Amino acid sequence: MTSSQEELLPGTRRALLHRIAVAQAEGRAPSLVATVVRGGQAVWHGARTSVDGHGPDENVQYRIGSITKTFTAVLVMRLRDEGLFDLGDPLEKHLPGTGAGEATIAELLAHTAGLAAESPAPWWERTPGTLRPELSDVLGEQPLVHPVGRRHHYSNPGYTVLGALVEELRGASWEEVLRSEILEPLGLHRTSTQPQAPHAGGWAVHPWADAMLPEPLEDLGRMAPAGQLWSTTGDLARFAAFLAAGDDRVLSAASVREMRTPAAPAEAADVLDGATYGLGLQIQRRDGRLLVGHSGSLPGFLANLTLSVEDDVAAVVLANCTSGPLLGAVGADLVRIVAEAEPRIPEPWRPLREVDPAVLELAGQWYWGTSAFGLRVTADGLLALGPLSGSGRRSRFRSNGDGTWTGLEGYFAGELLRPVRRTDGTLGHLDLGSFVFTRQPYDPEAPIPGGVDPEGWRGIG
Repeated sequence: MTSSQEELLPGTRRALLHRIAVAQAEGRAPSLVATVVRGGQAVWHGARTSVDGHGPDENVQYRIGSITKTFTAVLVMRLRDEGLFDLGDPLEKHLPGTGAGEATIAELLAHTAGLAAESPAPWWERTPGTLRPELSDVLGEQPLVHPVGRRHHYSNPGYTVLGALVEELRGASWEEVLRSEILEPLGLHRTSTQPQAPHAGGWAVHPWADAMLPEPLEDLGRMAPAGQLWSTTGDLARFAAFLAAGDDRVLSAASVREMRTPAAPAEAADVLDGATYGLGLQIQRRDGRLLVGHSGSLPGFLANLTLSVEDDVAAVVLANCTSGPLLGAVGADLVRIVAEAEPRIPEPWRPLREVDPAVLELAGQWYWGTSAFGLRVTADGLLALGPLSGSGRRSRFRSNGDGTWTGLEGYFAGELLRPVRRTDGTLGHLDLGSFVFTRQPYDPEAPIPGGVDPEGWRGIG
């Protein structure tokens, strides 16, 4: 991926630089680096540092903490796509004896498996991984703190378990599988489990004084799949582009889209915050846009990757301090700045290459009871159903090749849309999951459940 600073307008570049400058200064970060991605390419890189005459570039490594989990999730989805398991399979079926085998693979990915947030003491992020050589050392005597599948409870041990699952099914270490199946195909040559020069040092900044303390650097051992990786803004820019569009060498666009789909029940506070979790990806609504990605932290380091698929803009922000700048807010602001200053130019409208008369006949206005809906044939060959005014149930439908259609999202996801014809062959109504859609409100010629009053429509008198 090449970086082209000229692709963004001067005013946009200055706004981006101002945002990270404020974050570094107010957050008192020894250094902070950021990159913006648009159209699958890095289009801006910025850095602020406390060292005069030095600005880390897009090739300097920082520890990225829990962004590592997204890499692990991609490996798990690859195994699923190869048919080695279903996401609904219990862990016990493929990795027996953990004590958490009731949880499904999907629940582990979405942090709904009921596992504890951390491994037993001492705190794993600041102690050697050799203290936890076995999976049982990571999970402890009582791995579950909540009923399986009932709530979203972020779990670092859960991703250690997923890393062990990858090792079990691949017959190789998590690190080896990661390198051969993700890092090498995507060209992430500056992403590694151990730091490689040039890399930043990790620091703690005193909360009440402008003084710093070096943080210890530990190999996380078994916990590596939850947070071991080091990377750069350049590599994470490539990874962000992959999370937006997929790459058949690693994971299809459909499977990446599945990762970006909410998979966890939201807590009340999460509903208020507009946040939830997919399969290895955090999801939030901010400034009116849907953002996906992941944050990360380990002693001495903070990291964030934020992506707006609709705007086709992503941001990566890395800092070498234990706490301080709120990188999630910074990443979201960088995306917003570019999306608002230089909004995405849509592709030109083009008509369908071919028009199927039987499909075209379905298009137009339909009524469910007295509620008016429009059914459109889209350029990608789908049907799109939505209310003609106000809010209501919306969905797109994919052809099944036999005249029926299956809902792809929303209330009608998985439901069957079936055109029903009269005895003379003309289109009578639509049957959608038992709902009858007609061309006129309560059409007396259609099989309306409960029937239609024979006297028809009338006034008050």
